[in-house]
This record gives sequence, C-alpha cells and structure tokens, in this order.
Amino acid sequence: RRRAEQALVSVVATSYLLGVSTRRVEKLVGQLGITQLSKSQVSEMAKSLDQQVEAFRSRPLDEGPYSFVWLDALTQKVREHGRTQLVHALIAVGVTADGQREVLGLEVVSGEDGAGWLGFLRSLVARGLSGVALVISDAHQGLVSAVEATLPGSSWQRCRTHYARNLACQIPKSAQPWVLTLLRTVFDQPDAASVHAQADRVIDGLEAKFPAAAAHLDHARADLLAFAAFPREVWRQIWSNNPQERLNKEIRRRTDVVGIFPDRAAVVRLVGAVLAEQTDEWTEGRRYIGLDALTKARAAPAPPEAGTVEQEVMTTTAITA
Repeated sequence: RRRAEQALVSVVATSYLLGVSTRRVEKLVGQLGITQLSKSQVSEMAKSLDQQVEAFRSRPLDEGPYSFVWLDALTQKVREHGRTQLVHALIAVGVTADGQREVLGLEVVSGEDGAGWLGFLRSLVARGLSGVALVISDAHQGLVSAVEATLPGSSWQRCRTHYARNLACQIPKSAQPWVLTLLRTVFDQPDAASVHAQADRVIDGLEAKFPAAAAHLDHARADLLAFAAFPREVWRQIWSNNPQERLNKEIRRRTDVVGIFPDRAAVVRLVGAVLAEQTDEWTEGRRYIGLDALTKARAAPAPPEAGTVEQEVMTTTAITA
C-alpha cells in the first residue's frame, strides 16, 4: 500500500482501539478491510510509518537555494485531556534549485501565532533552508515578524486570492463584483511599473465611493504587490497561495475520513505520509518553474523595504481586522 493509505488505516484503527470512534468510524474500519486487528499489530504499523514520516520531516534541506517558499496552516481536531481541541498543522513548500516543488516541513502546534511560526521557521533554517527571496502566504498572525526574524533578506507576498476575500468584506455585496474586477486589473499588467500605476488608479477610483476599501487596499499594497519585483515569467506561480490550496484539498480528503484524531502523533503520521507522497510525485513530474525563469528570479534586485517589522505587523493586524 501507499504510505498515506497505510497511515489512514493506522489512524482509523488506533481510534477504534482507543474507544474514541463513532459508529461511522467502525463502519469505515470494515470498509478498509480490517476484521481483526490487535493492538500490537496497530502499534507495529504505526511504528513503521512514524519512522518513515520522521525521516521525511527531519531530512536535510540540501536542494536549495529555495528562492520561493509557500506557508500555510490547516486546522485539525484532536482529542486531548478528555475533550476535542483544534490544533494547527503548519506546512512549508519550496522550489528547489532545479525548479521542482518540495514539501520542506510539517509541524503541529497548539496555536497559529507568532511563536508557532517562529519555531517552525527556525527548525527549517536549522535543517538547511536558505536563499529564500519571497515567502507567499495568507496574513497569518505573527507570520510576517517570524519571517523577518528567521529569513533576513526575504520579502513577503500576501496571497492575492485570500486578500480579495478580505477586501470584499469592506464593501456592500452588490458592489463586490465591480471592486474585485478592478482589483484583478492590477494583476493583468505587462510589467512592474504598470502594476504599480494601475494600483494607484484603482485606489483613487475606490476613494470616492468606498473610502474604507481604498484605505484597506492602500495598507496592503506593498505586501500584495511584492511579486512585481520578480520576472513576469514567474508571477502566476508566486502571487498567490493557490498551489498550496490544491495540496490542502488532498490532505483534507484523507483527514476528513478520520474526523477527530486520537492524538497529535496521529495527525503527524497521516498528514506527513500524504506530504511525503506528494513530494515524491513532484520529484517525478515536470519542473514547477523553468530554469531560465528561476535564474532571472534569483538575479532580480531585492524589493524596496516596505517598513520595519513593527510597521508590517501593525499593517497585517489592521488589514485583517
């Protein structure tokens, strides 16, 4: 069986044996072909998978420099201390020196805050993460300051897709199609100068009818347009977190079967196995970014400083409020 399928069987069986499953899980156990499975068999299965996943999570990151890194977090339900709690699976994906995508790391933390991101990024740097020019993510709490502290010289691209949803909350529903169409015109420009000029025009156009939306976009502008400092050939890959969203769907397809995990180790086991398989598939597939475009991206000048860490954190807090 593939690693992820073994992990799924192990997690469901462990839930069943620990008495935390429902009738639905019991039915799933039967559908997976498990008729009689002892605790020792489950333990051995889990031990083998845990060794594989731990080797994947702790391997040296020696395929860099990793010019572009995507960060995201998935919430999962875990039974701890007699109750169900939410934990956050932090996931990092990068582009290798050869232009291939690679899952860089996985960490399960209690809260998606600055401390969680800081510890996660420090662990990636300790394993060899280097050469990061741009980090792409949603506006997760504390992430910007964590990037500043651990990846000096890199900039942050706020996902355009997530930002569009945030901007839509600042305007009446009837006006959302018009405003979001205006926003898309910023990303349809042929070069960096045109991108920034169109952003000026959009902000000016919103000022009269929707001043709150105009201020919102003006605050987010530097982070939203960070992609423009790089060659146009890579814009579509780096201006959003959409590649990560597709990976998230695959993870949730497996984790939704479990529902509530018996412990954090089970989350790491299943999600880690899915990520290891995805990395294998990417390795065998075509390059995510061509070598010529990647070479141009590495040679691109650093984007202008958007402000101090404190200013960026204040901006992130303001635009997500």
